[in-house]
Amino acid sequence: KSYAWIIPYLVMATTGNAFTFTTVGQISASSSTTSLFADAAAAVVETTQVVEPKEIVKLFGRLAEKYIMLDSSGGMCCYSACKDCEYRLPDGGYRMADQSSARPKWIPTYEERIFESQNKEHVSKWSMDLYTNHDSMVVTKDEFVTRLVESQFVPPLGGPFMSASASGIDDTVAAEKLFDMLAGEKEKLTKHTMSKSLKVMSQGEEGLTWAAFEKAFSE
Repeated sequence: KSYAWIIPYLVMATTGNAFTFTTVGQISASSSTTSLFADAAAAVVETTQVVEPKEIVKLFGRLAEKYIMLDSSGGMCCYSACKDCEYRLPDGGYRMADQSSARPKWIPTYEERIFESQNKEHVSKWSMDLYTNHDSMVVTKDEFVTRLVESQFVPPLGGPFMSASASGIDDTVAAEKLFDMLAGEKEKLTKHTMSKSLKVMSQGEEGLTWAAFEKAFSE
């Protein structure tokens, strides 16, 4: 039996407890009830990939670090709770020159940072692991994914616990999505663009924490 009207149809994709509905086309007047689901199954569906936290933490543990440099003026404070100190934050907190953590906690938004007055310097892990060709400041998507997968994983602070022995990446969907998030619509990713994108993802902070990193995958 055929119907003389046109209806839109939906395809539902499931990942764990997440559901994604996407309108993929229309059924023409000549479609029959028996071909309805066959047409829907054969349609090309473009849906937003839902990445599980356990896959995201595999990436975070490859990019995050235990040390980060923050504000060069931080080291100029005497930390004696002086009133109206120009080196303190508006809420009364202290401006820190740098911070350390027992486990990887931040993905620095910078490629390299130098505080000459304090004789401190830090080169971010991602800039060394992903841009292994020092003659090139650019990586393709394939290079980015391959090098990220090959990077050392250390259980980070935040996210579901993942041991190093279980951190292998067999499905590169999450890594590919991260490249797209960082590079936008471009086919190649420069160090400068990656730094700027990380800064946006961190909402202006000097380092990207687990909460911000995971949130970026759902936006």
